[in-house]
Amino acid sequence: MAENRKSIVQTVTELISPTVAEKGCTLWDVEFVREGARKVLRITVDCEEGVDIDRCEAVHRAIDPLLDEADPIAEAYYLEVSSPGIERELRLPAHFRYAIGKKVDLRFFTPVDGAKQGSGVLTAFDEEKKTLTVDGVEIPLDKIAKANLHFDFDDE
Repeated sequence: MAENRKSIVQTVTELISPTVAEKGCTLWDVEFVREGARKVLRITVDCEEGVDIDRCEAVHRAIDPLLDEADPIAEAYYLEVSSPGIERELRLPAHFRYAIGKKVDLRFFTPVDGAKQGSGVLTAFDEEKKTLTVDGVEIPLDKIAKANLHFDFDDE
């Protein structure tokens, strides 16, 4: 099933990327997940000027017929289009490249330098070595349970 999900994500990404770009957005992420009894195809888009509900609706309306016609998912699913948000999750190489120079929040599977979580500025991402460098500390990606951009609400 995991390989099937991977294949679905890849197919959907290739199918909708041009249309998302035509709508003035960047395709941030595609996920096909089970949430309880339902399957969800979650499309996350980002735009330079921000993403609002109208933009999400426009992208949804543009990609829905493409997905219906290509029919890359054999089972019933819900289509969601959303923004990655200000504390966006970082999962893919493109996400980590985007976050270089920005503060990130990390949670670890096992302690790194004695800590289960940490924050700092992402200064490097090595895709070959599969590591992040945060505040001078090199961290293997396989030790990271979750990574997000940091947003300090006190500064706003």
